[in-house]
Amino acid sequence: MGKKSSSNSTSLSVFNPKYYFKKPQQLVLVIFGFISLVLLVSDRQNLTREHQEEVLRLNEELAQLKLQLEDFNVKVQWSAGLDSADISKDDDDDPVSVERREKVKEAMLHAWTSYEKYAWGHDELQPQTKNGVDSFGGLGATLVDSLDTLFIMGLHEQFQRAKEWVANSLDFNKDYEASVFETTIRVVGGLLSAYDLSGDKIFLEKAKDIADRLLPAWNSPSGIPYNRINLARGSAHNFGWTGGNSILADSGTEQLEFIALSQRTKDPKYQEKVEKVVKELQKTFPADGLLPIYINPRSGTAAYSTITFGAMGDSFYEYLLKVWIQGNKTEAVKHYREMWETSMKGLQSLVRKTTPSSFTYICEKNGNFLSDKMDELACFAPGMLALGSKGYGSGEAEKVLSLAEELAWTCYNFYQLTPTKLAGENYYFHPGQDMNVGTSWNILRPETVESLFYLWRITGNKTYQEWGWNIFQSFEKNSRLETGYVGLKDVNSGIKDNKMQTFFLAETLKYLYLLFSPTSVISLDEWVFNTEAHPLRIVTRGDLHQENVQVDRQQKLPIHLRGRKEGRLGYN
Repeated sequence: MGKKSSSNSTSLSVFNPKYYFKKPQQLVLVIFGFISLVLLVSDRQNLTREHQEEVLRLNEELAQLKLQLEDFNVKVQWSAGLDSADISKDDDDDPVSVERREKVKEAMLHAWTSYEKYAWGHDELQPQTKNGVDSFGGLGATLVDSLDTLFIMGLHEQFQRAKEWVANSLDFNKDYEASVFETTIRVVGGLLSAYDLSGDKIFLEKAKDIADRLLPAWNSPSGIPYNRINLARGSAHNFGWTGGNSILADSGTEQLEFIALSQRTKDPKYQEKVEKVVKELQKTFPADGLLPIYINPRSGTAAYSTITFGAMGDSFYEYLLKVWIQGNKTEAVKHYREMWETSMKGLQSLVRKTTPSSFTYICEKNGNFLSDKMDELACFAPGMLALGSKGYGSGEAEKVLSLAEELAWTCYNFYQLTPTKLAGENYYFHPGQDMNVGTSWNILRPETVESLFYLWRITGNKTYQEWGWNIFQSFEKNSRLETGYVGLKDVNSGIKDNKMQTFFLAETLKYLYLLFSPTSVISLDEWVFNTEAHPLRIVTRGDLHQENVQVDRQQKLPIHLRGRKEGRLGYN
């Protein structure tokens, strides 16, 4: 009992503060031990925290280095191109095509440099007076329209300067009555294409901005859009000269762009607006698939007017086919193909041949009366037919492709039969006299070379390359000035106008460039062109929330484009 009591006394004394005052050496040891323990724990915590911070810092630096490496690879591939060994791997890339492609690229550089020098930031260049004009409300239309052409041709320095302007200066908050159609195909289409090619989100952000400003145009009783809208106030209306009606092409040529925007933003509102238009037109779609150019936006029904594959009708039919292609030809877009095939039966009912040379052409129709007139604008039709021929069975496909080739021959002769070998705006056909120019101006339009591009891609027939080269040489001879390119007031006399149209850079030169490029460059299996020649990636249609549209910057690079370095032409 005493022993137990003695042990407790000793144990308690250790935890009693008085014990240490009696034995100061033990007190020093305890304090030293406590401080050492605190320092050890604190040091380990600091080391762990510092280690974590260091790891985070290194990861950030690694991510930055990866981005810099990607940018470096982009610039190397853009500026250097492929060496001759790489080029030779393309079976359809021969020395003549390489040389011609470089000539077209040089023409683009000349047009772009002139725009930069005299009209930077304006909508269009006036080469003869060396100034810019704002024909589209000051949206930098030529610049935005040219973005993808610059990218595809590997002109990275010009593309970067244009991108900086888009990021810092492109402003859509303008008190301006814009054409919904023109703004969609040039600006929305141009920005989306630049995004799909480069992966830079500034283009997608800007495309969303302008599309949001256009959306109120679809707030009509039927959902058929009004064709003009104030970009700042959102008030929409139609042209007075249409009698309050909406124009067929202007109302049915926004589907590609707005569907693509919904896919890339995961916001269905854009797609819903433009698909309602097609559903409305489908309710009263005629048996021959041919719609007049005026549509009543209140009732959604056609108003008595001309039926044409030229001005104000053309691209409606083009987009029926291309939305089907854009949706990867799936069940979700089958009705677009069905409507298009119906319309192509109607087109064939308008086809006639001249005498004595048997030029095939497409008439216009007013009621039951056929007019023997064809716009150069309708020369998009051979390319459309060639592109769509692949969706038919073998017998019908051959028939449709044959019609495309016949029409292309006529369109080529629109050029060859004038003194300047540039086409007029439209042509009239007379028994025994073949055809003659009607409206005689040429404004650098792309439709014929567009069709030559498609026909070459689909048939492999190099004749279409030769025709395209002849047309390009005529532009060089008649339209090129030291300060850019101009149209002609008269293709017979060669008198020049004073405007470089935005679509000359966006379409005409791009299609010519691709006409002499390997088929792997902007493959028709992966891309679909809008009506302004802006390529958009093909994405299978489905639930917008499930679609995952990724843009891989390196996979988009035009790595099969160049036969010679840019510097060899002196444009560094």
